[in-house]
Amino acid sequence: MRNKTGFNPLSRTAAHQRAMARNMVTSLFRFERITTTSAKAKEVRKAAEKLITRSKVDSVHNRRTAAKFIQDEKILNKLFTEIGPRMKERNGGYTRILKLGFRQGDAADVVILELVDYKLPSSDDEASSAKKADSKKSAAKKAPASKAKTDSASEAK
Repeated sequence: MRNKTGFNPLSRTAAHQRAMARNMVTSLFRFERITTTSAKAKEVRKAAEKLITRSKVDSVHNRRTAAKFIQDEKILNKLFTEIGPRMKERNGGYTRILKLGFRQGDAADVVILELVDYKLPSSDDEASSAKKADSKKSAAKKAPASKAKTDSASEAK
């Protein structure tokens, strides 16, 4: 008889299930797309959908409720400022599961769990992000050299 078996324990203890769900939901909100097994994705989707529904209304109570689950403050802020407002018009179904196939080692069913409005990065986006990274590196190289000059000047006095 199947009474009250509404979740898949994934052969883990309760603490491990909770920690894994927290980590995977945080990764989902950080990258907006993660690759995992089918069983894990179906469990993580439940928690992610509930958090996105909460994030549609930015209130102190909703933030504190979500903060119990998401420990990273930057990701929590992203959830309420970016992801929640993007999903305002949707009544549910914020995530999508795309099947990839079977994993080589253990033949586990591998899927992609992503937010429905996820956009693949285009080549223009990659080129602009590479230019920004190069400019930051060059600025970082220049800053220590100028600091060294001021340090040597102060030592000379």
